[in-house]
Amino acid sequence: MVKLRTSLAVVLSLASFLISGCAYGPTPYQPGERQGYSDVRLEANRFRVSFRGNSLTDRETVELYLLVRAAELTVENGFDTFSIVERETDRQTRLASISTGFDGRFSYVYFHPRFGWVAAHDPFWSSAQIDQVTRFEATAEIVMSKGPKGEDINAFDARDVLSNLTSRVVRPAE
Repeated sequence: MVKLRTSLAVVLSLASFLISGCAYGPTPYQPGERQGYSDVRLEANRFRVSFRGNSLTDRETVELYLLVRAAELTVENGFDTFSIVERETDRQTRLASISTGFDGRFSYVYFHPRFGWVAAHDPFWSSAQIDQVTRFEATAEIVMSKGPKGEDINAFDARDVLSNLTSRVVRPAE
């Protein structure tokens, strides 16, 4: 009976891992502090907008979602255009150890006079892989205004941005 419960627990945990693994992908367009967009009102017509992606979200997508959020904020606040006063895209890279599954470690058990029987493994037999993980965060300070955008090359018509880019936005699954 105990063996059956253990087997069932292993199968269920493996199934939940596989299901959650299938849902993992680039950061969808959603609000969030660690991943997603956030914004702060600085003045009546000025915001700081940012979008943070996970390691599967490329730089182009992060910058696209930043523009979409800036356009949404502009329309939501009753303005027509926004100008980017300051814009920055940060790249954060770190090294991560990724296990390649069962790594066939050389493990052994020995007796220690103080601790008794101790299990150990040889780390040199491990087949873990070191990988570089990169995440992007785009930040912009925008100033909103009413009327046509004029000659300013840093200005965007918010409704045009939304009509051109909304089809490329991936929203979270419901």
